[in-house]
Amino acid sequence: MPIYEYSCQDCGNEFELLIRGQEQAACPTCGKAHLTKAFSVPAAPAGGGEMQQLPCRPSGGMGGCGSGSCGHNH
Repeated sequence: MPIYEYSCQDCGNEFELLIRGQEQAACPTCGKAHLTKAFSVPAAPAGGGEMQQLPCRPSGGMGGCGSGSCGHNH
């Protein structure tokens, strides 16, 4: 099941949700469903069973490099 990143068009909240089957996404802050969706960057297994994050997305995406959340200390 995919994890999607959303941006709420009503309150501006940015968040991730795991969507199962026919579930409809709603903002956890305001409860509205006026959302913009982007597929999340997946983690990929590295040798030895460890998880390794794929490279950061270009700036302008939610949670990418420049926001400090990518783990690359940009």
